[in-house]
Amino acid sequence: MKVVVIGGSGIIGTAVTRELSARHEVIIGGKRSTDLKLDITDSTSVSEFFKNLGRVDAIVTTTGNLHFGPIEETTAEQFNIGLQDKLLGQIRVALIGQHYLSDGGSITLTSGIVADEPIRHGTNATTVNAAVEGFVRSAAIDLPRGIRINAISPTYVNESAGVYGPFFPGYESVPAAKVALAYRRSIEGPQTGRVYHVWH
Repeated sequence: MKVVVIGGSGIIGTAVTRELSARHEVIIGGKRSTDLKLDITDSTSVSEFFKNLGRVDAIVTTTGNLHFGPIEETTAEQFNIGLQDKLLGQIRVALIGQHYLSDGGSITLTSGIVADEPIRHGTNATTVNAAVEGFVRSAAIDLPRGIRINAISPTYVNESAGVYGPFFPGYESVPAAKVALAYRRSIEGPQTGRVYHVWH
């Protein structure tokens, strides 16, 4: 299969690319991509990306910015960061990318454990991740041509424990390679409308 991984240069994206490359042709997209560049917050950029890429069999997103901070200090403009980037960015990729998918192709988006387990200073992240999962469940019953859509909800990974560990007291981290298996399951398996939790 021809698989595009948007955000493929990040920690999880790199692990996903490594896992999939043994069986599939993988193209990496993103702001810092060495293959094809795109900005998921810009519809023109996403459209041009897929026009240049052509027909694909699977689309994966492992990217998206969020705002973290005390809610009493959070402004609407700060909250909008997550809405425009991780939420609408991934939805934008799905809405535009579906037209470039082969029949029976798949879309895999990324949410996160805070959709179900809120953390301090993470209201934006919880809101956005929960909305991503809602989009996936609803889109699954509407997508044509046998196209499937799922989301991966990971906890924080070992490789970023030094940065994110303090925000998740008592949580168990997992290797990025284990998270990558869930993306393979989404792409190569038959399910749709699912949220795959990789929490331990």
